[in-house]
Amino acid sequence: MRIVFMGTPEFSVPTLAAICDAGHDVIAVYSQPPRAAGRGQSERKSPVHKFADAAGITVHTPVSFKAASDVETFQDLEADAAVVVAYGLIVPRSILDAPKLGCYNMHASALPRWRGAAPIQRAIMSGDTHTAAIAMRMEAGLDTGPICLSEQIAIGENMTAGELHDVLATTGASVMVEALKKLEAGELQETPQDEEGVTYAAKIEKAEARLDFDRPARDVHNHVRGLSPFPGAWFEVARNDKSERIKVLRSICVDNETPVTASYPPGTVTDGPCLTIQCNPGTVQFTELQRAGKRPCPAHDVLCGFPMPAGEQLS
Repeated sequence: MRIVFMGTPEFSVPTLAAICDAGHDVIAVYSQPPRAAGRGQSERKSPVHKFADAAGITVHTPVSFKAASDVETFQDLEADAAVVVAYGLIVPRSILDAPKLGCYNMHASALPRWRGAAPIQRAIMSGDTHTAAIAMRMEAGLDTGPICLSEQIAIGENMTAGELHDVLATTGASVMVEALKKLEAGELQETPQDEEGVTYAAKIEKAEARLDFDRPARDVHNHVRGLSPFPGAWFEVARNDKSERIKVLRSICVDNETPVTASYPPGTVTDGPCLTIQCNPGTVQFTELQRAGKRPCPAHDVLCGFPMPAGEQLS
């Protein structure tokens, strides 16, 4: 089929690659415009843009679809279908209605749970044990369209958002290719989403990254892994009248029951060598850290030069 692909980050690339490998004619790729990045603030193309360039596919980078000329350019492609994966721009009705067979989105959650921008992070932060890679037909609403195909994915108790991201990217590519195969054959079935159980995965705000030790240990652990590797949950340590921010990239929930005491209020290090922290209730152990300006490394290596002894209060 004649396919238009719309995506931007690394998460989108496996699906684009799989569609090309399946023999479809990707007639154009849409991606967000190059952005200034790095110390030199030079413009960088998105991962999808780079892949398309290497594959010899024409790339369009509109800032939006408000201009009539951008809509006309899309309509003139006369696509059979469009595939959208983490594009990052609102796709208006004029675009959704242009392909002959519709627009299809690969979404990284068990819809209707976690519609919106950050489904991977929100699922882990909320302690979900399962999610899904879903191919859905797009409607004007936010992730409201009918589900065409899905594959459930287990979320391990210590799995990070980065690890789940990679699993979903690969699984989602296979799901979308199978959906296109059924679409071409006229065999693609649609199931409306449940009206109950709708939740929204709001964009991660910077303020959320700061750890709150006055929460249960399981919540703190889920917060750490849900924000790993980016933006990274963090706490502060006071040193020489200054505070240093330290990111936590991996943790273990040691227990859910150890109560707060006068000697060990929330945020107190209860075991220095293992970097075990009192929560409310329970304790959590930090196993991978990153100091400002340094690379991530095992907590033990950080503690060799930056000890946090039992009794120290983290903020």
